[in-house]
Amino acid sequence: MPDRELRLRMLAVAMGEEIPAEYDAIIEVELPSPEEAIPAPIDLPPDFEVLVIGAGVSGLCAAVNLKQRGVAFTVLEKSGTVGGIWRDNRYPGAGVDTPNHLYSFSFAPYDWSMYFALRDELKEYLEHIADKFDLRPRIYFNTAVESLAYDATTQRWRVQVRLPSGDLEVRTPNVVISAVGIFNPIKYPNIPGLETFAGPCFHTAEWPDDIDLTDKRVVVIGNGACAMQVGPEIQNQVKALTIFQRSPHWAVPHAHFRTPIPESLRFLLREVPLYRIWYRLRLGWAYGDRVHGALQKDPAWPHPERSLNSVNDAHRAYFTQYVIEELGERADLLEQVLPTYPPFSERLLMDNGWYRMLRNERVNLVSTPITEITPAGVVTDDGERHASDILVIATGFDVLRFLTSFEARGRSGRSLREVWNEDDAKAYLGTVIPDFPNFFCLYGPNLQPGHGGSIMFVVEMQMRYVMDVIRKMGQANAGAVECRAQVHDAYNDAVDDLHANMVWTHPGMQTYYRNSRGRIVVNSPYLNSTYFEMTREAKSVDFVIEPRTRV
Repeated sequence: MPDRELRLRMLAVAMGEEIPAEYDAIIEVELPSPEEAIPAPIDLPPDFEVLVIGAGVSGLCAAVNLKQRGVAFTVLEKSGTVGGIWRDNRYPGAGVDTPNHLYSFSFAPYDWSMYFALRDELKEYLEHIADKFDLRPRIYFNTAVESLAYDATTQRWRVQVRLPSGDLEVRTPNVVISAVGIFNPIKYPNIPGLETFAGPCFHTAEWPDDIDLTDKRVVVIGNGACAMQVGPEIQNQVKALTIFQRSPHWAVPHAHFRTPIPESLRFLLREVPLYRIWYRLRLGWAYGDRVHGALQKDPAWPHPERSLNSVNDAHRAYFTQYVIEELGERADLLEQVLPTYPPFSERLLMDNGWYRMLRNERVNLVSTPITEITPAGVVTDDGERHASDILVIATGFDVLRFLTSFEARGRSGRSLREVWNEDDAKAYLGTVIPDFPNFFCLYGPNLQPGHGGSIMFVVEMQMRYVMDVIRKMGQANAGAVECRAQVHDAYNDAVDDLHANMVWTHPGMQTYYRNSRGRIVVNSPYLNSTYFEMTREAKSVDFVIEPRTRV
């Protein structure tokens, strides 16, 4: 393998810019071919078992890691197959906004057909992982976890499970890994009369397979990521499309939208592993840590209302010019669609043809607040009635309330919902929580790489950490490991301090990243390379470690 200096120089040449020295930690671990990096088995007691909740992106990553290390495990999945959000979200235009060769696991390369895959190919990829690593025999489908409680006497979790038959069963694993993600449950708007609408009414995450939009008057409530994908997709199928927005959003050019990967490049990515790895490393920098500095507040910057610093202001100017060009003759819409807050304050969306769609005479963008919904349509604050045949709810998910699909009670008997005060979730490294021994939360609080990157890579970093904790449990013959409260609290204080100087605490907008108290609970303030170093190895001093009991 090249030495550190050469590795950094190679990526710098590939990017045409300097790469910070700390990014080499990621280069070093990603550079070996995944096929050559199978980790050694972990020595554990014969009755040691891990229970994974969920068979989506995070659950499959957990299952692969556990199987590769020879750890006994079971996965419980409430649905009939794997895939998580890519199983459930099948609305028109659904796809990923991170390049596929980054939005994939380093241990499972894939022959992607497009730079940014749509939903069907993403679901196929996750099905492929389940088959490639022979995970299905370990997954119990149509089996839902209803509650879990820690038993300090046995140092095990008592997990109440609803079987496909409807019967209840109790499982008692040593370790529980929650892999239920944050994009559930779905969130409906609190609008008077919503339940009275006479026509079909559904959330984007529950898109009916048999719905026909042809020549229908369709209303979409919401203008975030799902709406941006749905709108352009259906605009020429419907008779009229009315979209209600709460606030405008920033969107960036999407040059590779629906662009097939040339066969020559697919050949290289398939047949030359080293090329594929460097391709992924280049994407990881370009779509990740590269922009982190633009999200920091400059106290001397004279225009804090519109941007954070000179680089962020340059982003604003570039995005603004792009919007102007895309709107074309509809310059009258500029004030309505151009945000007043800094770029990156909310999720930065990839433009799937949104602004060009607004030029379509069938499409109407409404910013006036909705007062009520009637059987015939939507009524706005100005008294105008917007007739509708079909109502599409595109208001996203209840991401602020982590782990809402089951109740979890820790050593003290307190529920996790109580500990987190509903929407104020905190965890050390977004993964472990005091009073909840042997419990790990994947895609937990403050882990979304809001500045850019891939949640799949974040989950890989988490699982590297989790596996090291389990390895240390085996070495120490430990029955329970519990994060120390002072370690947890110091980490979350640092997270809050870093966020205070970042774009997501800007007062000029509303965002699902912030809870009811104004605290950022979804996004991570750290560089991906910094979080990588934090999770490279679990520190025993961060945990209270109990010897294994014989019960």
